[in-house]
Amino acid sequence: MDTAQAVAPAQAIEDVARPGSDRAAAIRVLRTRLAQLGDTGDGARIRAEHLVDLAVLYGTHPFTTLEQARHLLRLDRAAFAALLGLFRRVPELAAAVERGPEGKYWTNTILPLERTGALDAVVHRRPAFPYSVGLYPGPTCMFRCHFCVRVTGARYDASALEAGNAMFASVIDEVPATQPSTVYFSGGLEPLTNPGLGELAARGGGRGLDMTLYTNAYALTDRTLERQPGLWSLHAIRTSLYGLSDAEYEATTTKPRAFGRVSENLGSFMAQRARRHAPLRLGLNYIVLPGRAGRLMDLVDFVADLNEHSPDRPLDFVTVREDYSGRDDGRLASAERARLRDALQDFTAYAQERTPGLHIDLGYALESLRSGTDAELLRITPATMRGFAHPQIAVQVDLLGDVYLYREAGFPGLKGATRYIAGRVTPARSLHDVVREFVERNPHIEPRPGDEYFLDGFDQAVTARLNQMEQDIADGWEAHRGLLGAGGEV
Repeated sequence: MDTAQAVAPAQAIEDVARPGSDRAAAIRVLRTRLAQLGDTGDGARIRAEHLVDLAVLYGTHPFTTLEQARHLLRLDRAAFAALLGLFRRVPELAAAVERGPEGKYWTNTILPLERTGALDAVVHRRPAFPYSVGLYPGPTCMFRCHFCVRVTGARYDASALEAGNAMFASVIDEVPATQPSTVYFSGGLEPLTNPGLGELAARGGGRGLDMTLYTNAYALTDRTLERQPGLWSLHAIRTSLYGLSDAEYEATTTKPRAFGRVSENLGSFMAQRARRHAPLRLGLNYIVLPGRAGRLMDLVDFVADLNEHSPDRPLDFVTVREDYSGRDDGRLASAERARLRDALQDFTAYAQERTPGLHIDLGYALESLRSGTDAELLRITPATMRGFAHPQIAVQVDLLGDVYLYREAGFPGLKGATRYIAGRVTPARSLHDVVREFVERNPHIEPRPGDEYFLDGFDQAVTARLNQMEQDIADGWEAHRGLLGAGGEV
């Protein structure tokens, strides 16, 4: 049997959660697999059908509880437990879940967290150093984006910089060597407005940390790089792109002529990076805002123009996202979403043609939309928020040392955000101390209307996963909680 013939049966199962897949072929292959596993008894065909149903369900609705799945399949507990055992013995079924329309939830967030044990640490109330630590070093920002939750005019006093940077250095020093990708710089406010950022980056680089900077790149000038050479120690820089013209930028950020400056900075940076042979990765984060679904082709042209500054070292990646805030002014109308579906397919094809090698990540919902499934973004509400959050998974530390539980809460002066401060890092109190004390104290923060806006897309996915796991455990399915992962990974 040649390779193509050998792969085909597995492929039939692995593709079964994708729109337009051949369900009948997957069931036929599964019946053969079950027979190889010794399951040749009565009902083998029905079990194969149920296994396919389970893969499709979790490939399209990843946060379904096991009891919900059992009721949908109309199985008693014994039959469902046997089915889950079979599911674990066929690795292609797990692959099918990951390749389904909602597979990005699995591959980008759920399974990486499962492999570290961070999710179980939250569920079982065990203190642990966070999987992800966002350092928010910026004292101010030059933009005022209409979708940003920042309070107009809010900033940190310049007098906080010296002590704040010393505190950030201490956090960098306590990151376990086994977690090199834990720390990133973001905000809050613009990180490059902190003149000590380069020293912090160099400190992390010296420890072997793969640190990423999220920036608007307005201050990523040649002069900044000259003054802060430590920035070259970063693992990656992700630039948030707020439009593809000065007019679009000004409409979004209120800053005139900002697009031209950001473009110039990026081009110059790429040329310097090539001359230095620096391994630092560079990419763009592009949010599809209302009225701009048709601009994706222009985004490819922009990337191609940037690459002319460094033909042998082009841009590394582009991530395209919807607005995760859930606010009405960020939501796309249904007609525009339909146009976006077609635009995404054209966009990826055009990018492959004009910018080969560029990695494109469409995130949770846009990947589903491109594949033909119009999946709405997950929306956590105050009713489904967790009163003790998930500090073993993610925290954010601002310039004062305050440790925030959600990524969109770490803005100075933001109403209600102080309720989501776990504690403060001080010379006598490490980040690990703050997390441990918070977990052991186990406080319950009662969510209020509007608190859901403190959660970004990552926080929402983590919250949904934790709620799912806890419900599975409460329903008596701890050995298989969440289907894939520590309890059910194949």
